[in-house]
Amino acid sequence: MTQTTAQRIEDNLVFVYGEEKGRRIMKAVQDLKESYQLSAQKKDWVDQEDVMLITYGDSIVGDKQNPLQTLRSFLNEYVGQVINSVHILPFYPYTSDDGFSVQDYEKVREDLGDWEDVHDLAGQYDLMFDAVINHISRKSDWFQKYLEGEEAYQNYFVEADPDADYSSIVRPRALPLLTKVDHKDGEKHVWTTFSDDQIDLNFESEELFIAILDILLQYVKNGARYLRLDAIGFLWKRLNTTSIHLEETHRIVQVMRDVLEEVSPGTIIITETNVPHKENISYFGNGYNEAHMVYQFPLPPLTLHTFLSGNARHLSEWADALEPTTEHTSFFNFLASHDGIGLRPVEGILDEATIEEMVETTKGRGGRVSYKNNGDGTESPYELNINYYSALENADDSVEKNVERFLAAQTILLSVKGVPGIYVHSLLGSLNDQAGVEETGRARSINRESLQVEEVESELDQEDSRRGRVFHELLSRIEKRKQETAFHPNAEQDVLFLDERVFAIKRSYQGEQVTVLVNVSGQSVALSDSFSGVDVMSGQRVETDELELDPYQAIWLKEE
Repeated sequence: MTQTTAQRIEDNLVFVYGEEKGRRIMKAVQDLKESYQLSAQKKDWVDQEDVMLITYGDSIVGDKQNPLQTLRSFLNEYVGQVINSVHILPFYPYTSDDGFSVQDYEKVREDLGDWEDVHDLAGQYDLMFDAVINHISRKSDWFQKYLEGEEAYQNYFVEADPDADYSSIVRPRALPLLTKVDHKDGEKHVWTTFSDDQIDLNFESEELFIAILDILLQYVKNGARYLRLDAIGFLWKRLNTTSIHLEETHRIVQVMRDVLEEVSPGTIIITETNVPHKENISYFGNGYNEAHMVYQFPLPPLTLHTFLSGNARHLSEWADALEPTTEHTSFFNFLASHDGIGLRPVEGILDEATIEEMVETTKGRGGRVSYKNNGDGTESPYELNINYYSALENADDSVEKNVERFLAAQTILLSVKGVPGIYVHSLLGSLNDQAGVEETGRARSINRESLQVEEVESELDQEDSRRGRVFHELLSRIEKRKQETAFHPNAEQDVLFLDERVFAIKRSYQGEQVTVLVNVSGQSVALSDSFSGVDVMSGQRVETDELELDPYQAIWLKEE
């Protein structure tokens, strides 16, 4: 017998919390759902027209408006509906980590704007909000009330014994797991997965769980179509385990999905787990009950390696091995983001020597490298901190050639199975922000520059400038992509092994087919095969048994 949504929610709560506590939480969940009267989202799923811009609320600033208003004005004038979705990175009051140490989940930072500005953006674009729910700022009211001994908050955080054995716990950063704090009742130690300013929340607390669920519903009420569950893999803690990807974490995500689909059908959950591929896709659950999308973390480092080496073999083999998704799950694809280029997702795909070459190239091109603690006294490279354009830029090449190489990489992003997310600094053709790193002392600041809108617009109006070339051509390719149903996120994807210097795939959906050919090398490549159709990019008809691709040329060949 098929379970009802309510039965699924209750079964998952009982699994996580036990019979008595689980049923008690179920009653609170039902009451919470009934307190929200939300409408369904505009679409129940995604299609080829869904392309997302990833940006901070103040990535583009001006003197005449607050940053959220400036963002909206810029998008209206320069982007329009070519890009229909916007991920505004954490726009809540925060104390560190550029927004990911949230001080108050329910407020908009005053220096960015207010909820009305968010609502205005939501009226024109599908928005993604961050749900930074693994941890909260030590300056938050919740944690301050905990320190003051206020009873309601005493179980909101994970207290720990500093003498216990934590050697099995997976650590994302080379920092202490526990942080000593001065509590009203004396010295205590609390769990801090990411930093001593990011205090982990205790999901064993039913009050905390309901409070977080309430916040997710508030986000949807305030205009979110997508909810990004940040660092969700670390949600549930248990000694003598890795405390990452535990079954309790998966069940809690499943409850969140069911609740959101009941209250506002069409809301999309995206899980952010920067880990090897098999662990990452575990958040699809059975394909219908957990995350709607997962970040495609191997794509950024594999694409970078592809263009640094001029060889698409590893990228092609990886793409060929991807598991099919269901009709209501897909990948969220990206190359650049507010974070760096993660290396853990290519463990087992690229060997250590190849990764070390990428590390050295990153350093040589002005980037930084972040390391993780392996738990045995050694460290390994965890993340390349560099602007994606700068990572691909060869100082000996012309601006034109560097732009062509960068656009070829972006074309792979637009072509592979899933929904593409384009970071604002990729759309704008930005470079490393060395001044930002020097100012903050943080490696990730290299790709988080805040740009003056007047300067950006001036450069974009110069179509032969680096920014102008990247921006206008990238928008043109996005617009053309949106017209092709073969780029639907759930379209079939077949990898074609034609030449190691060419990334080639065939996308098929409802009778339409597009063959993608991207020359990843600085050489001309002649492909001996039968090619017939119209190149979507150029509009030219192709009918040949030998197709020559110029260096970094990309073709979308639509079969008629």
